Amino acid sequence: MTRPLTVVIVNGSPTERSKTMGLAGLVTTSLGNKLDIQTSSVDVYRLGSGFTGAITREDVSPDVEEDLRRVETADVLIAATPVYRATYPGMFKHLFDLVDQYALANKPVILVATGGSDRHALVIEHALRPLFGFFQAATAPVGFYANSGDFDGTLVLNNEVYSRIEIGVGDILPQLTALADAAETASVNAL
Repeated sequence: MTRPLTVVIVNGSPTERSKTMGLAGLVTTSLGNKLDIQTSSVDVYRLGSGFTGAITREDVSPDVEEDLRRVETADVLIAATPVYRATYPGMFKHLFDLVDQYALANKPVILVATGGSDRHALVIEHALRPLFGFFQAATAPVGFYANSGDFDGTLVLNNEVYSRIEIGVGDILPQLTALADAAETASVNAL
């Protein structure tokens, strides 16, 4: 029996209904159509005062500690954020301020962002990629961005976005398949 890859979405959106999670959902659906995955999310807007009041990792509440460990132990991380004033929101960054410095080393990270217009699309290259470079994460060479005109509410209407996701996920599929194979081998050896 094979173990599915654990995919954790870090949702940087400040609200429950968000374009960001609509786009991240398309990415996970595409992944799920190609690989056996188990998906969960860490939503920064749900973390509460046990998160926002924390200055150090020792200050977080037990439920926030559990979420941080899920981020650190995921097989694949999807970092999904809206763009606010040309970068990711502070609560999104605060979560990564609390993540262990070496926990994401070599971990596949897929970058997802949404913004009001295409002028914000470079947030993937100029804000997200350097953040995960600090962690020495294995960021996917392709990132996924959609602007508010691509949506009706949280539903993506632009067929080009769907096409970009399919092509992009196809491009990183060999690395993720190798990761899934390694996870399967590790679980068999553990028996």
